[in-house]
Amino acid sequence: MAYFFPTASHTFNEYLLVPGYTSLECRPENVSLRTPLVRYRKGVEEPAMHLNVPMVSAVMQAVSGDKLAIALAQEGGVSFVYGSQSIEDEAAMVARVKSYKAGFVRSDSNITPDATLADVLAMREKTGHSTVAVTEDGTADGKLLGIVTSRDYRVSRMTGEEKVAAFMTPLEKLVTAPEGTSLKVANDIIWDHKLNALPIVSKEGKLVAFVFRKDYDQHKAKPNELLDEHKRFVVGAGINTRDYAERVPALVEAGVDVLVIDSSEGYNERQKITLEWIREHYGDSVKVGAGNVIDADGFRFLADCGADFVKVGIGGGSICITRETKGIGRGQATALIEVAQARDEYFKETGVYVPVCSDGGIVHDHHITLALAMGADFVMLGRYFARFDESPSQKVNVNGTLMKEYWGEGSNRARNWQRYDLGNSKRLSFEEGVDSYVPYAGPLSDNVQLTLAKVRSTMSNCGALTIPELQEKARLTLVSSVSIVEGGAHDVVLKTTNQPV
Repeated sequence: MAYFFPTASHTFNEYLLVPGYTSLECRPENVSLRTPLVRYRKGVEEPAMHLNVPMVSAVMQAVSGDKLAIALAQEGGVSFVYGSQSIEDEAAMVARVKSYKAGFVRSDSNITPDATLADVLAMREKTGHSTVAVTEDGTADGKLLGIVTSRDYRVSRMTGEEKVAAFMTPLEKLVTAPEGTSLKVANDIIWDHKLNALPIVSKEGKLVAFVFRKDYDQHKAKPNELLDEHKRFVVGAGINTRDYAERVPALVEAGVDVLVIDSSEGYNERQKITLEWIREHYGDSVKVGAGNVIDADGFRFLADCGADFVKVGIGGGSICITRETKGIGRGQATALIEVAQARDEYFKETGVYVPVCSDGGIVHDHHITLALAMGADFVMLGRYFARFDESPSQKVNVNGTLMKEYWGEGSNRARNWQRYDLGNSKRLSFEEGVDSYVPYAGPLSDNVQLTLAKVRSTMSNCGALTIPELQEKARLTLVSSVSIVEGGAHDVVLKTTNQPV
């Protein structure tokens, strides 16, 4: 006879935190969100890798490209570059993140001198950037001939047909700096010459990067930047259980810091074989997470296989329809609670602490705090990050509202058959994800800072200044459907919509 779990499975939305005693020290500015990313022997050694904030981005085409990886690392988290692309393309994305120098920006607005003002305006509309590099071939690393900024033209007095060469600021009138200039020296030049942008140029005269006045201020304002020992941004990448023998070496060569096996269900022999191959060829020098699992048995299996962290969740993502199509899964909150308990028991038995990542089920910001309180060391987010400027998807206008495209790895659009591979033919037999839109939300930094402000505030209300302290002190209560309604605005008419709620 089949085994029946004795209790129903629950989602994050069915729980609330109950406030605890709050001392004078329990203020949001005193809260630390530092958390381990990979396994370690607690009390004997420090984790080889930490996160400065408990957020990582999902291994998805619509979420984790190199731009988002840089932006998230600046805030203290890690992005896992999606693996449903060629090995060469994924490695190139990782390499771009690792070669990025904080404060040095590769130009994404480039044009030739034969282009017109209309072309400049179209590019500005597309990228949102007013500084356009004029290069010999119109590429980001072509020979620099000049730049165009909004001070170089007046749309009201020009036809739009004027050639860029006629109104650009030519190279001989620009202040530039040679390749290899440090960020400090570059910013001294900017301030000495009252510049908004400083082109960095190679000895061959090719554009290398820009240093912008505004970026220097932003860089100083990001104390949580997640950097490796060489002061480069930390980046992760997804792998699968089919081509790992070719993909892993390429990603390691590109400089990847941490890997994760991207699979809809991780309690299987293929993950064990993949982990064994990595340990055989790299020992503990390559850090790799595994998953996904939704119970204690799945966690212990992957922990025993040597996973550096374990992801929890099946079918809980907003674009995932695995539960609907296959009837398999579990409420994210219930799954996380059981796996976190298994993690603690495993630590007591072995002395090895294996971090748990909650993957899916996050709808509201406060769900992150609930996940941490339930035992997660960090959370993986897809829809959340897909809304931002830095995600790889297109921004579109849908019925007058700005949206971003968002599709699941199990959708026909992504066709990531490796993620759902059960040893059948190299194709998706049916969809386990949908193609959709999410509301456009602007830049990553502003949104992440707001979200984490809420997390810190809630932790303070619980009397906790660290994530382990929250997990020790948190008190949670299940809520009824009526209580959920009571928790939002009700019995009033909202001024913004004039609609009763």
